Amino acid sequence: MIMSTETKAHQVQVHHAPLFVRKEDGSKEAFDQKKLYESLIKSGAEPHQADKIVRDVIAQMRQKMSDAKARAHEYKADHVAGHIDGHATDTKRHVHEEFLFTAADIYHEAYTILKRSSRVVAARYSLRRSMLQFGPTGFPFEAYVAEVFKAKWGFQAITGQIVLGGCVPHEVDVVAWNKEKLIMAEVKYHSDAASKTDTKVSLYVRARFDDLAGTTFNYGGIERKLTEGWLITNTRFTDTAIIYGNCKGLKMLSWDYPEKGNLQDLIEETQLHPITCLTSLSDGEKRVLMDKDIVLARSLYTKRPVLREMGFSEKRIEGLLDEVDEIMKTIPMG
Repeated sequence: MIMSTETKAHQVQVHHAPLFVRKEDGSKEAFDQKKLYESLIKSGAEPHQADKIVRDVIAQMRQKMSDAKARAHEYKADHVAGHIDGHATDTKRHVHEEFLFTAADIYHEAYTILKRSSRVVAARYSLRRSMLQFGPTGFPFEAYVAEVFKAKWGFQAITGQIVLGGCVPHEVDVVAWNKEKLIMAEVKYHSDAASKTDTKVSLYVRARFDDLAGTTFNYGGIERKLTEGWLITNTRFTDTAIIYGNCKGLKMLSWDYPEKGNLQDLIEETQLHPITCLTSLSDGEKRVLMDKDIVLARSLYTKRPVLREMGFSEKRIEGLLDEVDEIMKTIPMG
């Protein structure tokens, strides 16, 4: 019998001093092991597997905290004689900061453990982080967004267009169209999960679309004006950016916005897993593939010649495609 998330989360509780996590804004909060457990389950981990990973992550975090305390004691023993108060305070603060783990620390610990037991679940668990690996230029993310328009809504889509507005030319990241609509999108890529697309960006994007609103374009053999302007990011929007964008009629899409139909939802619905989530590829191999405009995991089914050119053996190609097969399987969403 599978126990509820609440029951399992309770099982992995340990009776030690609480662990703290440094949030993106610099403040701290208690480590929420239930949140980690649920994210593992959502990624496809079995309850017993998620339970063990949470325990192992906590053990690793406590070991690192113990090591930091040991270093602090060594430092104190070595420097107590004649040490001025100012330096002692700096040392205390430095040691204290070592006890504050970040979300990235927790992710790395869980991912490392998970990868050893199930590369497929590890790939799904790494999905949000994999969206940060479209750098350094961000052009692969623009190509990825174009694929989303094609797969989800049946649009034709291209990237990197220079179009003439009422006043000046504009570089538009993605242009998508069908018989009824012509959409232009500004795509903001961030390599850091803590970075957000803010109000300043939504202001200038709205101004750009205002300049383009009166111009007639020819896409798909149809003379027409712009139907919708979109602002898309691989991380998150600030609250005020969302308020302004909604007020001014911008369509907005991020990892977690809107609440339904966000980027995470679209990836699962359309099976558009990026190649950056594949555990069978090194970071260097991912970059080579992206330089060849290959951004989707499922695209690898038709890219055997490219993989061979990169030096992949037939056995390794089969293993890579097996991972793609597994990732493409539907996961029941809780």
